[in-house]
Amino acid sequence: MATSRALAQAPPAPARRGQHPGIALTVIAATQLMVVLDITIVNIALPHIQQALNFNTTDLSWVINAYTLTFGGLLLLGGRTGDILGRRRVFIAGVLVFALASLLAGVAQSSAWLLAARSLQGLGGAIASPTALALIATNFREGPERNRAFGVFSAVAGAGGAIGLLLGGMLTSWLSWRWVFFVNVPIGIAIALLAPLYINESERHPGRFDLVGAFTATVGMVSLVFGFIRAAEHGWTDSVTLLSFSLAVVLLAAFVLNERRAPQPITPLHLLRDRNRSGAYGLMLCVAAAMFSIFFFVTLFVQDILGFSPLRAGFAFLPISVAIIAAAQFAARNQVRYGPKPFLVTGSLLVLGGVVWAAQTGITTTYVGGVLGPTLLFGLGMGSIFVPVMLTAVSHVAPHETGAATGMLNTTQQVGGSLGLSILVTVYGTASRNEARQQLGAFLHQATPQQLVEFRATGRLPAPYSSQVLVHGISSAFQMGLVFAALAVLIAVFVIKVRPAPAPVSPSGEGA
Repeated sequence: MATSRALAQAPPAPARRGQHPGIALTVIAATQLMVVLDITIVNIALPHIQQALNFNTTDLSWVINAYTLTFGGLLLLGGRTGDILGRRRVFIAGVLVFALASLLAGVAQSSAWLLAARSLQGLGGAIASPTALALIATNFREGPERNRAFGVFSAVAGAGGAIGLLLGGMLTSWLSWRWVFFVNVPIGIAIALLAPLYINESERHPGRFDLVGAFTATVGMVSLVFGFIRAAEHGWTDSVTLLSFSLAVVLLAAFVLNERRAPQPITPLHLLRDRNRSGAYGLMLCVAAAMFSIFFFVTLFVQDILGFSPLRAGFAFLPISVAIIAAAQFAARNQVRYGPKPFLVTGSLLVLGGVVWAAQTGITTTYVGGVLGPTLLFGLGMGSIFVPVMLTAVSHVAPHETGAATGMLNTTQQVGGSLGLSILVTVYGTASRNEARQQLGAFLHQATPQQLVEFRATGRLPAPYSSQVLVHGISSAFQMGLVFAALAVLIAVFVIKVRPAPAPVSPSGEGA
């Protein structure tokens, strides 16, 4: 603790301030891209990882969960650490941890080794990501300059998932699954070298680390997500499922009590008293829950039903990346003129429209007829939301609490995604099991003797029947995604009440 106080009180190292804002923004955005795309870049490589490291199907899901849960659970601590020790130095430390963990993941020789490295990646991402967002407030003046920076940052953050799918397909097809991790190492080193030269250090605020809050929040959220995942496989009455949910309730209640009493909480609960900020967090949570349904289940559909290769599946997501970038840039350029509210409402409605369209997925759905349209709508909606929701979350926040405010925003995005996906997987599993029983009856009624022999040997339904089971489960998951999208619309319309900021006044007294 003495070391922490000494670091917090030491004067910040000088930086070449304001000379190259473009380079500073590139460094910050590249970090966010690296952290965000790592959530999806691994998805397409999972079958190769399973074969190389002898994962079973259930444990394989933790290659994703080990990262997202650690990342989401420790984001609050990462934001607080940047406030206390200085955002630039914490930012660099997080990037280096992330790069080291990526190297360890790339050379993994066992499943346990890989999962440990993925958890360490999540820790590095949790340190780097909230400080990256907060550094925009440190390095760019409030107004159009900061709005433009947020626009670039939001476009990168929003498109990172789709870019990860494309890059994962390319690296897996052309090199090896290990390169989905190795690619982060040179990028992380370059960022760590450039950051001290072009990024301003923030003012440090001496304080304490709320380790009790970090522990109860992280383990509580892990228990909650694990409970949903467990229910998808073993049912809601399973003893481990019930124990996991009970532990989650106890720990998350302890987290709230601790934050109310702690002298320097990891999450200043008074930040939630602002109606608009609370609405921004709720909106981000719901949109992220719907977003994961699009990325996860559409990826499953195009590969297992449409027969796309990993590389082609990655390219199938390029349109959503373009839509996110275009919408985010438009929203950033027009924040001063229109304010956040119109973009939040319009973006939420577009997200809802995309999920409604995707919920019509059937066995005869084609890419052009039933995948491209919904993903484009969803991309336009996400791009419209990201900039105004970030600006709303950090608006009127004291400088020493910017890290906490941005950490909460990132946390709601990651927790919303993880929790939403676990709920959607539960719906998918239940719907698939019910449909499988119906398809089994239809198969047994029509099967030839040869087909019955093959079924007894493999335990698997033939393609037409198994495809119907998969599509029914995906469609049911999208229908659950409608709930999250509808909640986002309600929050945008009825909770958030922000108005356009007054036009800046020039020294002559005329409006800018």
